[in-house]
Amino acid sequence: MLTPEGYKPRLIDAQISQLMSIYGAVCVEGPKWCGKTWTSRNHAESAAFIGDPAGNFMNKQLAEMDASLVLDGEFPRLIDEWQVVPAIWDAVRYKVDQTGNKGQYVLTGSSTPVMKGKLHGGSGRIGRIAMRTMSLYETGNSSGAVSIMDLFNSSMSAAPVREVQLDSLISYVVRGGWPGIQDLPLKSALQIPKDYLLNIPDDMERSDGKKRDAKKVAALLRALGRAEGNMTSKKSLQKDMEEYAEDRQDKSDASIDTITDYLDCFSRLFLTEDQPSFENKLRSSIKALKKPKRHFTDPSLAAAAIGATPEILKYDLNTFGYLFEALCVRDLRIYSACHDGRVYHYHDERDNEADAVVELPDGRWGLFEVKVGFHQVETAARELIRLNSKFKAETNSEASFLCVLCGMTNAAFKRPDGVYVVPITALGA
Repeated sequence: MLTPEGYKPRLIDAQISQLMSIYGAVCVEGPKWCGKTWTSRNHAESAAFIGDPAGNFMNKQLAEMDASLVLDGEFPRLIDEWQVVPAIWDAVRYKVDQTGNKGQYVLTGSSTPVMKGKLHGGSGRIGRIAMRTMSLYETGNSSGAVSIMDLFNSSMSAAPVREVQLDSLISYVVRGGWPGIQDLPLKSALQIPKDYLLNIPDDMERSDGKKRDAKKVAALLRALGRAEGNMTSKKSLQKDMEEYAEDRQDKSDASIDTITDYLDCFSRLFLTEDQPSFENKLRSSIKALKKPKRHFTDPSLAAAAIGATPEILKYDLNTFGYLFEALCVRDLRIYSACHDGRVYHYHDERDNEADAVVELPDGRWGLFEVKVGFHQVETAARELIRLNSKFKAETNSEASFLCVLCGMTNAAFKRPDGVYVVPITALGA
């Protein structure tokens, strides 16, 4: 394989291997710089890098003339950044159809192309998988002593863990899960998310050829940073952009249509990943609110968007609480995906809520509350018990487990009332 020297295995590796045994090709999608190419090389024997500038972007030119020209090579073959030449998708699908062999290609994509026509979906030929930045377990900042399935199967054993200080939790948030900066000093690492956001207007134009107003893009990114972890409407984002405009000219007029266009592009660039609302499938008189929670794909981007430094966050624990919740949601998504699970949030018209709901394909689901400090666990546990009681009374269904994900605690344990308390630095897949 083309595994890079020093490659650290990722949790998604096992999922890619499984999909390659099912499909003729696998498409690994996610934000730029999250590690897609390195991980995909770990599953490839040859590669074509479409964005390689060598030979005046020879691979790109060949693919534009005839997409099949970049497909020949030892299998499995990596086609990196296939979306630069969207015709590659159908060429791969056709090649897979011809042979019927499994695991021929690994495609990577850091944006979803906009097409005048529609790409063939690839059903039965190309499996798709979402890749995110690194979880705390993958960066070495979580022991992984408690797995998601331990909670679902009621098999978690109480265990002491290394207590984490607030400064460390803050550094996990502002550094983020970007593979390339884990060994950098924190001050240097902070520059990467800032520059990442500065490049977004150019990335948007490259994705669909449409030029946007860079000031409005920046204003919307700041508004999304302030909305991190909240069910914020487009209208509220628009108002926020006007209220916090950096100068009078920026107060202009980001229309709802403009905001919709920008948000759609952010999603296609895997810059944002909203957390959908959980709707219990059984009939209930409690009406669940359907708005998603807004999230950047990595908490470091939300911190960078609002200029939240470690020094600021240390004295603004309210803002840090939202960013810490974002980190926990990111990790829950990564761990749950290993079991084909999905992560939702719950909030109903009576203001009953849960920060995260993890649902498995077999229909089981569990409720999470996220708290930075151990002193908040008692209140969070009571709220989880109260919410679960409402589910039982209203729908005759209940969560498989209740869990408080905590930042600063020195043990993972089950309380006498049945609620689990798990440090995020002990959670894993």
